Amino acid sequence: MSEKKMTSSRRHHLKSLVLSVAASWLEKEKKEIAEAKEAYLAEKCPAPNLSGDQAALMETCKKLHALIDKVDEERYDLEAKLGKGDKEIEDLKIKVVDLAGVKKPALKKVRMSADAMLKALLGSKHTVNMDLRANLKQVKKESKEEPTDAVGDWRKNIEDKADRKKMFESS
Repeated sequence: MSEKKMTSSRRHHLKSLVLSVAASWLEKEKKEIAEAKEAYLAEKCPAPNLSGDQAALMETCKKLHALIDKVDEERYDLEAKLGKGDKEIEDLKIKVVDLAGVKKPALKKVRMSADAMLKALLGSKHTVNMDLRANLKQVKKESKEEPTDAVGDWRKNIEDKADRKKMFESS
């Protein structure tokens, strides 16, 4: 069952059509939102009557200030109520965790080298090399030189030892 693949020009044409339709929908949605906002503002906030003398304008300003104060009080009350609700939710979450108890998950054994473990604990920024031999100083071994005479004739060696023995006996 071999399906024919869509040509790149056809795919490009369809993609551009879909994008143009989506763009027109976005424009339409923006216009609807703007119209809804204007209708809401016209209903809730009628245009103030600015005709008249200074005393009438002062009275209008006082009314506007009173309305602003009332809205601020409502906003403050709602914020306090919301904060109280959030705190209550946090307390209930803590109670649920306490009642359920904390269950420890069954841990799996993982084979991990010391380097990988330190890298996991400290993060990738800290690279620790656990090759302890790399930090050691190089020391040259000195070979012990044994006298070759002692190996050859054992009688001569015994005579030297006898002199030593006399030295200790005399003191």
